[in-house]
Amino acid sequence: MTVTKEQPTGLRLIFRALQYKNYRLYFAGQSISLIGTWMQRITVGWLVYRLTNSPFLLGVVGFSGQLPTFFAAPFAGALSDRWNRLRIIQVTQYLAMAQAVILAILVLTDAVTVTHIIVLSAVLAVVNGFDMPVRQALTVDLVDRKEDLGNAIALNSSMFNAARLIGPSVAGILIATTGEGVCFLVNAFTYIPVILALRAMKMPPQRGGRKETHVLRELKEGFNYTFGFAPIKFIILLLALISLVGMPYQVLMPVFARDVFHGGPHTLGFLVGASGVGALVGAFYMAARKSVRGLGRMIPITTSVFGLGLIAFSISPSIWLSYFFVMVAGFGMIVQMASSNTVLQTIVEDDKRGRVMSFYTMSFMGMVPFGSLVAGGLAGTIGAPNTLMIGGALSILGALLFARRLPELRALIRPIYVRKGIIQEVGLGVQDGAQFNVPREGN
Repeated sequence: MTVTKEQPTGLRLIFRALQYKNYRLYFAGQSISLIGTWMQRITVGWLVYRLTNSPFLLGVVGFSGQLPTFFAAPFAGALSDRWNRLRIIQVTQYLAMAQAVILAILVLTDAVTVTHIIVLSAVLAVVNGFDMPVRQALTVDLVDRKEDLGNAIALNSSMFNAARLIGPSVAGILIATTGEGVCFLVNAFTYIPVILALRAMKMPPQRGGRKETHVLRELKEGFNYTFGFAPIKFIILLLALISLVGMPYQVLMPVFARDVFHGGPHTLGFLVGASGVGALVGAFYMAARKSVRGLGRMIPITTSVFGLGLIAFSISPSIWLSYFFVMVAGFGMIVQMASSNTVLQTIVEDDKRGRVMSFYTMSFMGMVPFGSLVAGGLAGTIGAPNTLMIGGALSILGALLFARRLPELRALIRPIYVRKGIIQEVGLGVQDGAQFNVPREGN
């Protein structure tokens, strides 16, 4: 049984995962790298819209920049349960840095075309398809105590969204003063700190690796485990819905910045940055939580907050109100996704972690390209505001359907936390109906 020595408070509570050296290295390197990632993400959208003036091509670039992730993620999950996760991530960082360098050279030499951007976006999506599931599965190995896993996941979200706040703002300034090429070059340099941090980590031998079975057999086993048990299945399906109908609002931000609010790259940077502020607040809220109690109920509530934020943003008559509403949407989005991630990470078996997190990546990122393509096409016919309004309404509908299944899910979830010893901490939460617990086998 776990005995709590001393309950941290204040900043020590929020940042408690930083007590572990490996997580500190990861957090420091990744915090810098993600700023560059967000700079590139915003710059690509602005560059495409400047070259084409086409909302549809914005959707096409978003589609090509994320579709390969959908197909690569399952294989990455299976490989991460077999191979050394730390080495896989090191390789993906080198490849992502090379992609940013090539893009910078093409833009700085005025040779870039939309075709170049689509191809290079697809290449990066393949890299991300291997990087993201492995990175998610690696998180559990960066902290020594499972009680701090939820805090580590929340801090991952906080650095992601701090970067989303800083990166677009810096990108807006650099685009206006030096052009898009410098943004891509800066992104390439930001991979150096995270590569150095990864190389400095000392990791214990990976548990659960199996190399004698065929990858396709392990894929089937992971699929059966993930979708054969209702709590995992419905969390994944809700994430997929939100990624399909809600997340593409980011692809349409250049349209809102330029055509709806008649601004420039600064406006785009502030809009995306405002979403980052809301998400950062949500991430710190999650980091300050002392246990996983209540996360089951939090998932549909914050999904509804996200949908309401999108609807309010879509009809907002003022840029200042829009900053606020997009902050609300950012808050709801990150709390919903961090809650889902934490629940999945705490209930999954260690030898299937990579494969389950690959389906999480498919639902979180893999569905976005389809949504981006649809959103780009709809925005060209019914307008970007109406497109977002529909996405927000469908997000709320998904939240309501998920909420209806909560009693059934609670009845299925309890045994795994009993077995893992977490029930001592959250048992009251199970009784008051605010908690998820899962059985050992998912099939």
